[in-house]
Amino acid sequence: MRSWMKQLQHNPINPLLESNNAAIRYFVKRDLLSENVPGKESIWELPEPQRILKKQKAKGYWRSNSRNREKAPAVNYDLFETFKQFLKLVDMYEFNREHEPVYNAAEYILSCQTDEGDIRGIIGNQYAPYYTGLIMSLLIKAGYGNDPRIKKGFSWLLSMRQNDGGWVIGSPGGFGQYSKEEYKTLTTHNVGTKRDFDKTKPFTHSGTGMVIRAFAVHPRYRRTKDAITAANLLKSQFFKKDSSSSYRAVDHWVNFKYPFFWTDLVSALDSISLIGIHEDDDDVQTALNWLKSHQQESGLWKNTYSRIHKAVANETTYEAQLWISLAICRIFRRYYED
Repeated sequence: MRSWMKQLQHNPINPLLESNNAAIRYFVKRDLLSENVPGKESIWELPEPQRILKKQKAKGYWRSNSRNREKAPAVNYDLFETFKQFLKLVDMYEFNREHEPVYNAAEYILSCQTDEGDIRGIIGNQYAPYYTGLIMSLLIKAGYGNDPRIKKGFSWLLSMRQNDGGWVIGSPGGFGQYSKEEYKTLTTHNVGTKRDFDKTKPFTHSGTGMVIRAFAVHPRYRRTKDAITAANLLKSQFFKKDSSSSYRAVDHWVNFKYPFFWTDLVSALDSISLIGIHEDDDDVQTALNWLKSHQQESGLWKNTYSRIHKAVANETTYEAQLWISLAICRIFRRYYED
């Protein structure tokens, strides 16, 4: 048995290899079993990514069907929809800029970068470091790591930190300073960008966990003092309430999504392990032990262990469990492979 698998109570390989998902089987063979596999172009032709690409517009974006455009005139719904489809293509099928439609999508997203360096429009005219960091992580994976626009984005992210070295969810210019109704107006209507920061407020792990994904996937930025500081802040909050209003409950830690979106235990461990926080760290051990003890007899993990998120057993849920289990296995291999 492989050394990393000795850490687990049940063998996760068989259910992953026996799934009907060809992309899952491909990544298990490549990432967990170190087998020779065809080029990843072979999974680019699978039906699901092709269905996504068929809906792409000629200028590189995906058109949103949201009915909220009139209610939220400052929100770039097409940017948000493009981000969601780009997320699937890059994280689930490893598309990159060598594929022309993905190059076009990346260039559309980067056309929404401001002179300051952030990707703006998802929460209207307000700053959104959490979305900028997550989107940058996808662009880096797609081959833009050396692009000057990415460097500019990192500089902006670093300028948006709280004094403690982390980030908030929402806009730093509005965090905790406006009522819920006022903040809704700020993030949906054509209001000027708020720059009245209060950087003395503590970081939110929900926001920090999204931002550091950009640092974690970049071979140079992941080793910086800034990345390590943020990773240490993030792990210190495992299984604790957040200081944000939207994701305060502890149960958000154990409601898993893949591709990674909001911060949860698996997405946080993925970034922390890439940044280089050692497996012997007490917080990391706490998280890994939790995953070990919550593995199912089937070898897979549930997609949610939350009491506040509805768990439904169906085909979609099972598919999510496969992706989450693959992500968890990658983390264990990263930490324990000889």
